[in-house]
Amino acid sequence: MFEFIRTHQRLMQFVLLLFIIPSFALFGVESYMRMRGGDDAMAKVAGQTITKEEYDVARREQTERLRQAYGAQFDPKILDTPEARQAVLDNLIAQKAIAAEAVRSHVSVSDGDLQRAIMQIPGLQKEDGSFDMERYKAILATQGKTPDMFDRELRRDLAMQQLNAAVQNSAFAPKTLATRLSEINEQQREVQAVVFKAEDYASQVKVTDDMLKSFYDNSGSRFDTPERAKAEIVVLSPESAASQVSVSDADIKSYYEQNKKRYTTEEQRRASHILIAAAKDASAKQKEAARAKAESLLAQLRKNPNDFARLAKENSQDPGSAERGGDLDFFGRGMMVKPFEDAAFKLKQGEISDVVESEFGYHIIKLTDVKPGGVRPLEEVKDQIAAEIRKQLAAKKFSELAETFSNTVYEQADSLKPVADKLGLKIETVSNLSRTPNPALPKDAPYNNPKFLSALFSDDAVRNKHNTEAVEVGPSTLIAGHVIEYQPKSRKPFEQVKDEVRAAVLKQEEMAAAKKAGEARLAEWKAKPEAAGMNAEKKLVSRAKDNGLDAAGFLAVMRADVTKLPTLVGAELPGKGYGVYRINRLAPADKIDTARRQSEQQQVAGALSQSETLAYIDVLKARAKAKILHAPSAEAGVDQAQQK
Repeated sequence: MFEFIRTHQRLMQFVLLLFIIPSFALFGVESYMRMRGGDDAMAKVAGQTITKEEYDVARREQTERLRQAYGAQFDPKILDTPEARQAVLDNLIAQKAIAAEAVRSHVSVSDGDLQRAIMQIPGLQKEDGSFDMERYKAILATQGKTPDMFDRELRRDLAMQQLNAAVQNSAFAPKTLATRLSEINEQQREVQAVVFKAEDYASQVKVTDDMLKSFYDNSGSRFDTPERAKAEIVVLSPESAASQVSVSDADIKSYYEQNKKRYTTEEQRRASHILIAAAKDASAKQKEAARAKAESLLAQLRKNPNDFARLAKENSQDPGSAERGGDLDFFGRGMMVKPFEDAAFKLKQGEISDVVESEFGYHIIKLTDVKPGGVRPLEEVKDQIAAEIRKQLAAKKFSELAETFSNTVYEQADSLKPVADKLGLKIETVSNLSRTPNPALPKDAPYNNPKFLSALFSDDAVRNKHNTEAVEVGPSTLIAGHVIEYQPKSRKPFEQVKDEVRAAVLKQEEMAAAKKAGEARLAEWKAKPEAAGMNAEKKLVSRAKDNGLDAAGFLAVMRADVTKLPTLVGAELPGKGYGVYRINRLAPADKIDTARRQSEQQQVAGALSQSETLAYIDVLKARAKAKILHAPSAEAGVDQAQQK
C-alpha cells in the first residue's frame, strides 16, 4: 500500500485535487446570469443550478491549477476523458452541497481568520515580512477579481474546509494495523543473483539475410516515415470571446439595483467574554456553583472593568478565546447562540453585561467595538461589479460563438476564411504535423492535441480537403483545421535500414540465447537445490530498498513465495539478459525507522479520512437533493453541427 502511494504520488495528488479539496475562487456569480436570461442548467443542488458557463470556468481553472502545480509534467489529456469531465461536475455538486451545509449549520469565518488566511498566502510578503497589498491586488486583477470578491470566495471556502476538516480529522488508524503494514514493508530478503548477460552469447548467434528480411517485413511501422501534413488552423478561445464583450454603466447600475442586498453589510460587533462552563445535563448544584463563580467575577469587574482580559485568561473555560483575553473577534447576527447574541447587541461599546446563561454555561460579555451596517455606494463597488459581469458575459459569449464557430466550419467546409471573417479570428499555418502529438511541442498547443490531430488526418479532411469539425482541445477552447499539403506514410527501403535491422536482430537473438541458458540453469537448480552452486554476493533487499538489483529481478524477488526457503526465481531482464535469484532467508529490519513508521501511519489515516470524507459528501448531496440534469459532453457545440 505504501509502495503504491509513494510510486503514484502524482496520481494520488491529482485525485485529491479533483475530488476532495475545495478550490479557492471556483464559484462564479450566478445572479447576473439569472437576470439576463436562462442558462443551460447541468445540475441542481439545494435549489441552486450549476450552469454550463460555471462548469466551463471550473474546467479552465482546474487545468490552470494543475499546470501551475506540475509544470511541464502536466499532460492536459488526463482531463480529456468522460471520467474527468464527469469528475469536474461531481466536484461542483459536492462543493455546492458542502456550501449549503455550511449555511445550514451556521458555520462562519471571522474577519480575523480571513485576514490570517490571506496573510499566509505564499509570495505576498515583502522583504521586511509585511504584507504586500499592491502585489495582492495586482495578482487578483490578472484574474479579473477585486479584493472584495476574493474575500467572499475565500470566506466561503474556509467555511467549507471547516466542515471537511471536522470529518477528516475524525478518522482513526489502528496502530496495530499500521505497525503490521510497516513490518511487512521493512521485511528483508537475503538474495543471491546470477545474471546471464545477453552480450556474452554474441559468438553463438548466427544471423542470415533471411532473418534480416523476415525481421524487416514483420517490424510493423518501425521503419516507416510517418505521414505529415501542413494545415491552416483557427482557434476560438476564452480570450477571443472576452475581446467581444463590453459592460455599460447601465448594466452595472441594473445589476447593483437588483443585487443591492449583496452590498449591504449588517452591523457587526466585537466582544470578549468569560465563560464559566455548565453542561446541559449538569446538576442544579453544579449550575448553582458555576453561576456563583460568574457572579463573583462580575462583581470584581464592576469595581475594576480594566481587569477583564486578565480575569478572562485566568478563569474563562472557553479555551479558544481565553488565551486572547476572551476576545471573540467580530460577529454578526446568527453567528452566536441566541441568549449571547441578544445580550451583546443590547450593550453599548465598553459596557459589560450581567451574567448571561446559555447552553454552554454562564457568560460575562464586554462589548469592545462596533462596525455599523449600511449599503455600500455604487461608486465604491462599480469596478467589482464590472469585473463580475464581464466574466459572466465572456462565458456566455463563448457559448454563443462556439455554436456559430461549429456550424460555420461545418457548413462552409472548403475554407476557414468564412469562420475567421465572421468571428474576427486569425488563420494560422502550421507545418510538419503528424497523426500523433509531437513531444517537442508544448502539450497545450491546440494543434498538438491528439483529438484535433485525429480529426485533421481523417479521410474527409485529407482526401476531400474539407475543414475538420470543431474540436474541443481544452476547457472553452475550440479549434478547426484545413489540410493544405499532405505527405502519406512510406516505408524506408530495406537497404537503407539494413544495418539498423542487423543490430536489432543480433540483440534479439542474444537475448533469446541468454534466456534459454538462464531458464535451463534455473530448472537444473530447482531439481537439485543442493547442487545450486551460487557463489554470488549475498544482498539484503526490502520493499523500500532494492540494493542495486535490476528492476525486473527485484520485482520477481519481492513477488516470490517465501513460505519455504531457500527458493529460486527467474526473470527476463529487458535489454540485459536473464537473471536467476536465490532467496535464502528472511530478516527483520536492521533498524526501525520511527519517522518512516509515523509517516506510514499518517498515510493509513489519510486514506481512511478521505474515504470518510467521500461518504460524508454523499450524505450531503442526498440532503441537498442533488440531481444531474445534463451530463458533460466531450465537444462544445459540435453535436448540433454533426446533425446537419
